Amino acid sequence: MTDCIFCKIVDKSIPAPRLYEDEHVIVISDKYPKARVHVLVIPKTHIASLDELGEEHKALMGHVMMILPHIAHGQGLDDGFRTIINTGPGGGQEIFHLHVHVLGGGRLPGF
Repeated sequence: MTDCIFCKIVDKSIPAPRLYEDEHVIVISDKYPKARVHVLVIPKTHIASLDELGEEHKALMGHVMMILPHIAHGQGLDDGFRTIINTGPGGGQEIFHLHVHVLGGGRLPGF
């Protein structure tokens, strides 16, 4: 997907410091943080949103879910953290490449 900013970050055509990377995901800091710690876990595979998941994505999404605590603890969030996946315009999604927000480090904004 050539016009996707996260795809461009994944392929390194747009630079962004990586806090973590493996064969399936990258983790970067959110450009507009909503908490002291606010990172994005981004699959390297372009999937527009949760609505676009198929059977072929089960292993990838399992991997994403399993590494979230590792990512959070690596950011010093040992007392807890929040994860958010915005889906679609009505769900607050602004970049249409599936990603998970990990937030923490103090009082978090309510919903």
